Amino acid sequence: MITETSAVNFRQHLGEMLNQVQYRHDSIVINKDGKPVAVLVDARLFDRIRRMQSRFESLCQRIEKGFSATPEAEGLSEIEAAVVSVRTGSSNTEKKD
Repeated sequence: MITETSAVNFRQHLGEMLNQVQYRHDSIVINKDGKPVAVLVDARLFDRIRRMQSRFESLCQRIEKGFSATPEAEGLSEIEAAVVSVRTGSSNTEKKD
């Protein structure tokens, strides 16, 4: 479960909220001036997030390397064509001249 709380309330109930995260595996979104500024999550979830972030960054580097010879304008055009194709339900993702 995800709970939202103010920074003031979080400070006042830190121990209780740590138990909520540790034993119930809940997450707590901490708001300051009505805007989310931090999230308290279970340590195992944080570890998974870090591993996923590392894999994501590795994948981005591989994609960047694979398309390094493609001019930026051409790449952006291909992306836009793919987005339009998905949004319209078309199965043909190739750019038409």
